[in-house]
Amino acid sequence: MSLDFVIEAEPRVDQGSGASRRLRRAGKLPGILYGGHRDPVAITLDHNAILLNLKNEAFYSHILTVNLEGKSERAILRDLQRHPFKPTLVHIDLQRVSADETIRVHVPVHLVNEEICKGVKTGGGMINRQLNEVEVECLPADLPEAIEVDVAQLGVGESVHLSELVLPAGVTVVALAHEGHDTAVVSVLLPRGEKAEEEEGESGIEGLGLGD
Repeated sequence: MSLDFVIEAEPRVDQGSGASRRLRRAGKLPGILYGGHRDPVAITLDHNAILLNLKNEAFYSHILTVNLEGKSERAILRDLQRHPFKPTLVHIDLQRVSADETIRVHVPVHLVNEEICKGVKTGGGMINRQLNEVEVECLPADLPEAIEVDVAQLGVGESVHLSELVLPAGVTVVALAHEGHDTAVVSVLLPRGEKAEEEEGESGIEGLGLGD
């Protein structure tokens, strides 16, 4: 992975809603670091630093480095609570990861070659994205930044399903472990108006009784 997100954290002694409000007023973000067969630790982070990182899509699906009390730990963002109407964060959950244990993470889907998509350029269709992200399972070292889907040769009425995704070695799609969950990721469809006109045209031809 080309990016490395480093988070500076401090242990949080005072807990409870009152203590959390005081921290947020001071520009801090309360959180918790858990998992990895170790006890959970209440932590405090810099609110604006986390908010800035969240502007990068990769932050949501990367292995993060958490510096806490002179030690570095690897973790993933597991949950994030935002204020209901203010542009601020309320709480963050980070889960430790181990190099030899698989993790499940939602990874963004990136479409490539949209500008030369066959179904759009020659078929008059429109790209219809069904999934923005896909949950994958893998070891931390194999976690991809994103999953690319090449739509260059996708024609009108065609789709790319989960089972057709090109994945790095060691990465699997969680949904495919369940029968009947091979969902379409992206399709090329005719605009609604054109589809209706096409159906009307076919109905008119059938009404002529050709071939009777």
